[in-house]
Amino acid sequence: MSRITVLSSASPVLAVVEMPENSDDLKSRAWDGDFTLVLDGIKDPGNMGTIIRIADWFGIGQVICSMDCVDQFNPKVVQSTMGSMIRVGVHSVDLPEFLSALKGQVPVYGMVLDGENFSSDAANAKGLIVIGSEAHGISEEVVPFITHKRTIPCYPAGRGNHAESLNAAVATGIICAEFRK
Repeated sequence: MSRITVLSSASPVLAVVEMPENSDDLKSRAWDGDFTLVLDGIKDPGNMGTIIRIADWFGIGQVICSMDCVDQFNPKVVQSTMGSMIRVGVHSVDLPEFLSALKGQVPVYGMVLDGENFSSDAANAKGLIVIGSEAHGISEEVVPFITHKRTIPCYPAGRGNHAESLNAAVATGIICAEFRK
């Protein structure tokens, strides 16, 4: 195992699975009456794998990624999913084009620093939830498609000194936990 891995620590487990293909039917499946995670510019393989694992934990069947996200088959992504990538469909798309095709049909929640408290939507959350990179946030090309700008509030509110942002995977976990209450 150590001879076939590119990672510093070899896993004792090996799985051979068929490579999934992006489906032509993705646009209709993106709105299945529940919610779907949409990742915009997630570059860190550990974050990407953890987000896929979070999606699996919370029963989210697919994750849609912008073309500039880290490759879902990056060895660190695969390892950090801990097998969840087998159960969660991950699709790479031209995100502005994809969102444009769904415009007006699906609520699009964008997690941004200047948004409203996201927990007010938790009981009725259905649609797409866009998570941007922690370094750059949601890209300028995607922002016009956001119908609901939301944020995870910092506590205590109004405090001057606090963390600049949350890790993308941590933020995704908090959002999914709240929306699945």
